[in-house]
Amino acid sequence: MSRGTPDHLSYVQQVALVALRTLIGWHFIYEGYYKLVLPAWSSEGVPLAPWTSAGYLRGASGPLARLFQRMIDAGWTGWIDNTVKVSLLLIGLSLLLGLFTKAGCWGALFYLSLFYLLSIPLSGTLQPGSEGAYLIVNKTLIELAAVCALLAFNTGAIAGLDLLLGRWKEKRAPGREAGSRKPESRIEGYL
Repeated sequence: MSRGTPDHLSYVQQVALVALRTLIGWHFIYEGYYKLVLPAWSSEGVPLAPWTSAGYLRGASGPLARLFQRMIDAGWTGWIDNTVKVSLLLIGLSLLLGLFTKAGCWGALFYLSLFYLLSIPLSGTLQPGSEGAYLIVNKTLIELAAVCALLAFNTGAIAGLDLLLGRWKEKRAPGREAGSRKPESRIEGYL
């Protein structure tokens, strides 16, 4: 990671943003991995059923719920399940490794928005299977806001494979000598 300058983020800010990106990446990877490895075994030694989105989608009540419930009824469950599993893994790898970070952030924003709009917490009371009582703001919305911060601060340019690829491309660019390039802001022109 590079040290902060007056027009860049401080070192501590960079570390915090990369740590946030890494944690969100891990969350996405593990969610995708878990969905892929099922069927698995419970702690009691009983086989678990394969993961499917059908139960979640049938119980959804948000603005997109009816659309996805129709898709389930039309037999799209397998396609939806496989798309979610693979997408979660790819987004997680992107964020964890800092590779194609912008695309990973946009993918995370898409899925988090989709999950939130499928089931917006409006009851304000404890729901079965949840850790607490939510009213409008839940963990999905908070993670979505965190991904917006990652996208706004271009964390791939701070640390990760995007940074290494950028340096490699810069060295290979014709007509450029090492150190002749003026550093540009990581934030300017990003969005």
